[in-house]
Amino acid sequence: MKITLHISLICCLLVHISSTFAQTIYTGESTVDKTKLPGLYVTIQGDGKQIEKDWETKLQTFGRLISSRGTYRVTNASIPSISSEPINLVSTVKSTRTSATIFSSFDLGSGNFVTTGGTGYAAAEALLKDFSNSTLFGQEVRLAESSFDEAQKNHQKLVRNGERLVREIEQNAKEKERLLKRIDDNAKQLEQLNKDIAANKTDQEAALVELESRKKNVEAVKAKKSN
Repeated sequence: MKITLHISLICCLLVHISSTFAQTIYTGESTVDKTKLPGLYVTIQGDGKQIEKDWETKLQTFGRLISSRGTYRVTNASIPSISSEPINLVSTVKSTRTSATIFSSFDLGSGNFVTTGGTGYAAAEALLKDFSNSTLFGQEVRLAESSFDEAQKNHQKLVRNGERLVREIEQNAKEKERLLKRIDDNAKQLEQLNKDIAANKTDQEAALVELESRKKNVEAVKAKKSN
């Protein structure tokens, strides 16, 4: 019952994660190191810390990454889908236990940034959507693997318990065999004791006859002396 309930909860959560794959990308501004930058936002539901780690890994594919307290910079980032020339990418991540909000600013140079309807916007939006889908899919895989690992551990535990029960049954059978042998030995011992008692009784009677005979002999010898 517990396993079935757990699997049902996992399935519900997987459905919830799958339903969040279509992420909303919106533009806005953010102040990074006292500089106001335009860029794109996306909020992704799930393990915020893991999402941030996934985003950091993604940023590393664009070039040399410099990170500090949730702020990430890739100078001369290579993102051909956005620009054929290197760009400066600045990104921040605010994560919680249940979500992560990513802000990304794409500096095309000469004061030009990726903004709504402008050059590279569709590609930048697609980049964030693709990442959202990828990290959510990763969560789904990890959740499924975690559920599988738990079920596997539970199965192994039950197998070990079954093996233990088999060993106990075997030990019980051996103990029964030892007890039956002791009962049989006890019965044989009792039979021998009864025989020994009967023999002892016979020996006592014979010894008593011998005793009476010796007594009469002593009396007879004494009687000769008095005569």
